[in-house]
Amino acid sequence: MDAVEPGWQFASDNTAGICPEAWDALAAANAGHAPSYGEDEWTRRAADLIRALFECPAAQVFFVLNGTAANSLALAALCRSYHGIICHEQSHVQTDECGAPEFFSHGAKLLTVAGGDAKVSPAAVAHVLEHGHELHSSKPRAVSLSQSTEWGTVYDAAQMAALGRFTRAHDLALHVDGARFANALAALGARGVGAADVTWRAGVDALSLGGTKGGLNTSEAVIFFNPDLAQEFDYRCKQGGQLASKMRFQTSQWVGVLESGAWLRHAAHANAAAARLGAALRALPGVRLLREVEVNAVFVDLEAGTAEAMARAGWYFHRMPGTGYRLMCSWATTDADIERFVADLAPLQRQ
Repeated sequence: MDAVEPGWQFASDNTAGICPEAWDALAAANAGHAPSYGEDEWTRRAADLIRALFECPAAQVFFVLNGTAANSLALAALCRSYHGIICHEQSHVQTDECGAPEFFSHGAKLLTVAGGDAKVSPAAVAHVLEHGHELHSSKPRAVSLSQSTEWGTVYDAAQMAALGRFTRAHDLALHVDGARFANALAALGARGVGAADVTWRAGVDALSLGGTKGGLNTSEAVIFFNPDLAQEFDYRCKQGGQLASKMRFQTSQWVGVLESGAWLRHAAHANAAAARLGAALRALPGVRLLREVEVNAVFVDLEAGTAEAMARAGWYFHRMPGTGYRLMCSWATTDADIERFVADLAPLQRQ
């Protein structure tokens, strides 16, 4: 029997295993003894590689075990309990963190805004600020974006710069949930945009940098481009249960994928697989893509009966709130996966 049921390929990029480069790095880190709690050479190298990726030698880099901790602890560092965090109503921090940002900040309130493509705009933030927020309500302190967004869209350099200018002008911190930042960067790279161009150069203060969805296991990074904002963040990590005693097993994976270039290469592969899947689905009669494919997510409109029939055939994928279904590609998605999914779906569309 296969270790993983084959129908989970498009349910999430989390369903894929550990990528080979991270796996090899884990094996190398397992050879012998090393200092604990992040005092090891692997952790130092990983932090330096991340600083180099973002061309920001002064950046403070911390490693945590999952994206919820990365987002929630980062936002808690930017806010006090009486502050407000402006985010999109469909953002991950709003819909999928079980109140963790509020919990770790001891009460900072999420102030949600609407916007096309699940993006936050300066106008939407301005609308929140226009409400005054005098002493009797939460004071806006931070803006949190998802890059790429929950709807698979990407903020380009101009959009990020516009948000950065606006937040700085209004004394707001700018945080990015980058669970799929590699996928966004792979998409933007074709336009000559680098990691720094859509982060600190555009006014981003803190980034939750995703590793898990790119092929790592239990390893995310939190980056403060402004070192002053990272004051005592190591204590937050410890208190939040995020200081791994054998930290090298988290950080060695970053070394493996960054030194080899696999972090971005795997993201580009996932994006290309999603583009192929989207094109194949678009060619089927009666199938409608809900939006153009930008990263590694494909959003498709299917009849409920068709989706149920695919589930009975062993395929699993995510139902989006309101309408449509999401199919995710990963570093491990193959052409054969795409062909088999489309072959199972095609007869249902003809019924």
